[in-house]
Amino acid sequence: MPLTFGRRRFQPSPAFTVLMLVLCAAFVALGRWQWGRGEARAAVQARFERGAREVLALGAKPIARVPDYQRVSLTGTYDPAHQFLIDNMSHRGIDGYQVLTPLERPDGRVVLVNRGWVPFLGSRSDLPDVSLKSAGAVRIVGRVGDLPAAGLAFGRAPPAMSGPWPRVTGFPTLAQLSRALGRPLEAHVILLDPRAPDGYVRDWQLPGMPAMRNFAYAFEWWCFAIAAAVIWVAVSTKRPARGPAGDPETTQ
Repeated sequence: MPLTFGRRRFQPSPAFTVLMLVLCAAFVALGRWQWGRGEARAAVQARFERGAREVLALGAKPIARVPDYQRVSLTGTYDPAHQFLIDNMSHRGIDGYQVLTPLERPDGRVVLVNRGWVPFLGSRSDLPDVSLKSAGAVRIVGRVGDLPAAGLAFGRAPPAMSGPWPRVTGFPTLAQLSRALGRPLEAHVILLDPRAPDGYVRDWQLPGMPAMRNFAYAFEWWCFAIAAAVIWVAVSTKRPARGPAGDPETTQ
């Protein structure tokens, strides 16, 4: 039954009402999804910040047992003869590579150390000099992290299984790097501390968008739901048609 408000009549179409209900439900669900992503992202951000407060001496502990983004100290020996350059890495809009260097720990485990970013020299045949000054056992400090990941398949390229070193690769997996190196690798990499020696540009940031952007997207979706409800009311509320005498027509 239509509702009358003064000179206006609220009489929504059933089909239009169903459409707007579906849209509102979808917008609300998308908002909740983005809000959940924001909460998860905020938890990761808190872990990232918490991991920077203290340095954990790793000792003989496997890196897999250490929380992500925790700063650790460990000892080992670099293998400068077998390094990887991750292609398609940029810093402040400049193309370049990230340098991965194997570090053999005293117990024989091998972990890759991301020593930072170096610029592209203008030709794929002209690779940067990533030789090491340190020789023998070293103690390093860095964060437990992961390899950079590509959002799309474009740019992914496993390292060559043969040829000279360092080997250029694009967004590889640890398994691919392990096969190319011929040795098993630990489950994470070490992001070398910005103050540690033998590194390059190291402006480590939490990958992905900040939590506040997800919260903003959630608010936008909920605004769309409110807008859909307002449109439904506005479209469904009309002035009654007037008869010849100027009075609203009545239904017999």
